[in-house]
Amino acid sequence: MAVLTGTTITYGVGSAGGNREDLEDVIWELDPLEFYCQTNFDRVDANATFHEWEMDITVAATSNLQVEGSDGAFTSIVSPTRAGDYCQILKKEFLVSGTQEVVAKAGRKSEVQRQVKKQMKELKNDLEFNIVRNQNSSAGGSTTARAFGGIESWIASTDNGGNGVRATTTSSASTAAFASNVSGIVTDGTTNGALQEASVKEALRLSWVSGGQDPIILAGSTQKVAISAFSGISTKTTYIPNDQERATILASADMYVSEYGYHKVILHRHVRASVVLCIDPDYWALAFLRKPFMEDLAKTGDGFKKAIRTEVTVVSRNQLASSKVASCA
Repeated sequence: MAVLTGTTITYGVGSAGGNREDLEDVIWELDPLEFYCQTNFDRVDANATFHEWEMDITVAATSNLQVEGSDGAFTSIVSPTRAGDYCQILKKEFLVSGTQEVVAKAGRKSEVQRQVKKQMKELKNDLEFNIVRNQNSSAGGSTTARAFGGIESWIASTDNGGNGVRATTTSSASTAAFASNVSGIVTDGTTNGALQEASVKEALRLSWVSGGQDPIILAGSTQKVAISAFSGISTKTTYIPNDQERATILASADMYVSEYGYHKVILHRHVRASVVLCIDPDYWALAFLRKPFMEDLAKTGDGFKKAIRTEVTVVSRNQLASSKVASCA
């Protein structure tokens, strides 16, 4: 039908003519966050920028037969191994103008308060990223930042020695052991290969031999899919609420049972795509020199300056309790 001449329609009026905008009073924020380590690792206090601890391991069992009435034969005591990590400073800073804070806004009353919440989540997300990655520790200097060692750099693997396994024999991936007060440098292999169940079992075996249990397997999306496709998984079960349909496709494994125990498989956003981490969270901790806090920065203009900071390090109580698979395609 034709529109009669002189009809006032929205296309001719618009916001310039006084029509109000239709804007929802909410901000739909997507949070690709990950906090497994911060949620499940112990928290302890640090009192210096270099935090230290001691590690020991029970010697392997051996035949022990003694002659009746024999005198003592004393074994030399081996001292514990001393290790340490550097406290890393993480920060988030933001500035909101005085005008922006008082104008009418959609989805929030205070931009400052919204940024406090948002930036704190981002700081925690950055911390989690650093914890699980291949960052090696560094003492830093007057012009360089201190860095703590990530989980990857604590699990040594040289030519498939230590507790690291390569997904392919053609890779030259290696991680040096802790030495000279720094965690090992992670060197990626030149060739990656598909993750095999045998590689995961071998990694679990290596830590088990040392006394570890590795109840947690952390993997990114690519390797989580690979683990779910292991042929060794013969039965998959899930809980289905009574009010849901019973026809369900099961294509994911959240629990892996090996000869060395039960291992919960957790999808982690920040674990590198080429790595699978097998860890015992009881043997990892976070030592805080300064727990997360917010402070007002010096006012130099018409605005609100805020800083959120923390100073923390990763404590690898005994890296032999954990293992990893590297060079995964």
